[in-house]
Amino acid sequence: MEGIEDKFDQRSAIQDRLDDDDLLPLEAKKLFFEKPPGSADELYIDPLGGKEPEAPELLRTEFLGMNFHNAVLAELLDSLSSNIGAARFRYAVTPNVDHLVTIARSAIGSDIRVAYDEADYLVCDSRVLSLMARKSRVELPAVPGSDITAALLARLEDGTSIAAVGGSPVVHEELRARYPQFEWSFFIPPMGVLHSEEAQDAICQFVATTDADISFIAIGAPQSEVVCRKIKAAGNARGLALCIGASLEFITGEKTRAPLWVQKAHCEWLFRLLQEPHRLAYRYLIKGPTIFLAWARWSRSRRGVA
Repeated sequence: MEGIEDKFDQRSAIQDRLDDDDLLPLEAKKLFFEKPPGSADELYIDPLGGKEPEAPELLRTEFLGMNFHNAVLAELLDSLSSNIGAARFRYAVTPNVDHLVTIARSAIGSDIRVAYDEADYLVCDSRVLSLMARKSRVELPAVPGSDITAALLARLEDGTSIAAVGGSPVVHEELRARYPQFEWSFFIPPMGVLHSEEAQDAICQFVATTDADISFIAIGAPQSEVVCRKIKAAGNARGLALCIGASLEFITGEKTRAPLWVQKAHCEWLFRLLQEPHRLAYRYLIKGPTIFLAWARWSRSRRGVA
């Protein structure tokens, strides 16, 4: 085993080489032992100077007035995972057609618009939006929130603490049964979260006091996004939060997701409509098609046509 002097000699040699490199920032030149010298540990170099690692940078793509993150599932997972359990609270939103119509109908500077603008991750959830972008010669991958949620659960370490807001007791019990290796905390807020400061504050307090590594906010849009922005502004929570819609219901089998071939045919909306016609008819048949008006306005603006 090498002596302490040998380790300090190695450290000095490496430090000299780093100091001579003018291209490296000062923070990247800081070196330290992970444990006190004299232990059997190898020399450890901290390229960030002991600071919390930053999430891998993802490219942005503007479409319909929204600055989406342009990344495929694997890239998103790597970036999102870097924020699980982090000291700073970050949140991800996955807007689809319905979300964008809601945003378009909201006033500039409204809580809804700001909640999306200030999200740390803005990911396209809709294959329909992705197709519209492609027709506009804009690259915008669709990464459904349900895929992100399932993939993150598959890669989380045992003992990870998870807070879930929304969902039914049946869904909660099924999650405990399917993922017993995680530490679960659940909260079912009252109805009308979007217009209730009291309900929003209760969710903020739950997320902060639970102190979970990752939070799943499953109370629908845009209230999930509005609450996450409020949690972030309070500054007393940590980790990563995802606004995930019905993802937990799909994972537990409470609801059935469209087969993959239906998803690839851009018809997942139709599959869901046939499952829940009374709840989703207005969203998909009346509200949703107005996205084409927003697309037309955006296209004219892009071409510089008044």
